Amino acid sequence: MRLKTIFGGYIGGDERDESVRRKLVETLYTQPLSLAAGALAGIACCVTAMIVTDNRAITVTSVLLIVTAIARFVVALWLAPGARRRDARTLEFAYEIGAFTYAFLSGLVAALTMYDTTIGHLQTLMVAYALVYGVGISARNAGRPFIAIGQLLLSVVPIIVVGIYIGGAVFYVLAGTMFFVLFGVASITFNVFRTLKEQINAAETSRRLAEQMREFARTDVVTGLTNRGGLNHDMVELLMALEEDRKLAMLWLDLDRFKEVNDTLGHPVGDKVLSEVAKRLRSVAPEGACVARFGGDEFIIVASVEDRAHSERLARAASEAISRPMRLDGQRIDTGTSMGVALLPDDGPDIDTLMQGADLALYHAKVAGRGQICFFDTSMTRHLVRKKEIEVELRAAIHRDELSIFFQPIIDLATGRIRSFEALVRWFHPEKGELKPDEFIPVAEETGVIITLGNWITAQAAKTCAQWPEDVTIAVNLSPVQIRAPGAALGILTALRDAGLDPKRLELEVTESLFIDDNAHTARFMEELSNEGVRFALDDFGTGYSSLGYINKFPFSKIKVDRSFVSGPNIGKKSDAIIRAVAEMGSTLDMDIVAEGLETIEQVQAVRNAGCTLGQGYYFSRAVPDYMAAMLLAQERNDGREARLAS
Repeated sequence: MRLKTIFGGYIGGDERDESVRRKLVETLYTQPLSLAAGALAGIACCVTAMIVTDNRAITVTSVLLIVTAIARFVVALWLAPGARRRDARTLEFAYEIGAFTYAFLSGLVAALTMYDTTIGHLQTLMVAYALVYGVGISARNAGRPFIAIGQLLLSVVPIIVVGIYIGGAVFYVLAGTMFFVLFGVASITFNVFRTLKEQINAAETSRRLAEQMREFARTDVVTGLTNRGGLNHDMVELLMALEEDRKLAMLWLDLDRFKEVNDTLGHPVGDKVLSEVAKRLRSVAPEGACVARFGGDEFIIVASVEDRAHSERLARAASEAISRPMRLDGQRIDTGTSMGVALLPDDGPDIDTLMQGADLALYHAKVAGRGQICFFDTSMTRHLVRKKEIEVELRAAIHRDELSIFFQPIIDLATGRIRSFEALVRWFHPEKGELKPDEFIPVAEETGVIITLGNWITAQAAKTCAQWPEDVTIAVNLSPVQIRAPGAALGILTALRDAGLDPKRLELEVTESLFIDDNAHTARFMEELSNEGVRFALDDFGTGYSSLGYINKFPFSKIKVDRSFVSGPNIGKKSDAIIRAVAEMGSTLDMDIVAEGLETIEQVQAVRNAGCTLGQGYYFSRAVPDYMAAMLLAQERNDGREARLAS
């Protein structure tokens, strides 16, 4: 043990680095066949010794060496396959017992043959074997210098002792030579060990750095959660470990109103919100689950669950955790989440379909409103297929001129004259017939096609309006998606310039949903166009939130009262009072009030008496093609001239 302590102090660091120690110990078991070669050579020498001599001590020692050689080889074969899984100290101790025993016995046999002077040739054989074995094993076991030098000592020291004991010039020289061999081989062994250790240290350092880089690449910087790249890796592991009687649930979450937090409080607070959400999701996620930030304000939980009910409880727990108010930097922040849930194998056989199902479920949850939890259903796939089909056909329809612009007149209720037309898109599919705007406009908004479609509608409407009398204007509906597109205002002004239409004759109709998420951008858009003379109308008034605030803040010149107050199932004293209040407000603010959905003379009289200035609906006219709109204007102008002539 004293010798081992000395060697341990010399090699220093490997004892403190268990990983390096293990690698070095494993080198002892990497080539069991080399042990077999040495054992066969030793057995051959011992069998020869037993045959050529009747020395009892030599025979007994030879038998012990043969048994030890066989035992070492068997143990090496048994331990080698599982060396990586076994304790390094146990492996090393097992090897030491066999190695030191075998080395000592080989040196002892050689020493005994030297002591028996009657067997000269056998002396040469056994001494040569002991010396060659000691030197050779030092090179093989250089990864553990204590074992390597220990074996060399045990194999040559008996020879040195007996040589000195017998005496004589030959044996003295032999003993002296053994000393030089001992120190020379020890020096070489330590040099080999240092080189081997440095290589292992370098490899271990590279491995640790690679692990750190891999971990960094799979981790979200803001929240510390797994990122999108790490999510794929973790899902594969969860799937491989999934038990047969369990399911894999994916919860895909999208934070509600998070953009408002970033816009009003700044991105640093937004990052703190994301970190707090991550912390809460970790607290409710089951053990072994993967919690990831997929990107932006989207999070994903993937967990093994017992059944659908288990996933429902997990989804509710996650939703409730996120919905609790936060207190960050002195600010109370209320947020919530929309969530889509899918299960494997119920909703798909693999990870890709699981993600697609959860994504579709999240989409339907967001469509249904904030704070909703939606589970995947096969009908969602059919809806997706239909949506993709409409998207592709709509893009093609724009290029094939399958779309048309129809115009519905807006009437001055005091004079009965046409003051404006609202441009409405119509799609006449060559195979499916007319497709309703309610069917393809939402798809256009979801896919971004509305940007191309909206620009086309504006351009076509402006060209048509440019052919009408100058006192007639055109109204075009704008989608929030279209307005948020880069260069939206410039695109509209370009369409007006190309059509030769005065910007004052264009009126853009927007709904309250436009202002919920991006007031700053919307304000810049409206201000830029208003400065050029373009007017704005607030559409579907009374169906949203905070309409009075929007009227006060943005440059509206017209308010369109939603048709539900005019011809809906709940019309009566309350709806009439609402219309009167809006009309009075419009009169005070010098704004036109348009009543939509007029279908009967009674409705026309009611809204006119209530104070509305303009009316629109089937009572006056349905939406008509451009040539019929021109005919309506021409007829109106002609009737006016005839009336003046008659008077």
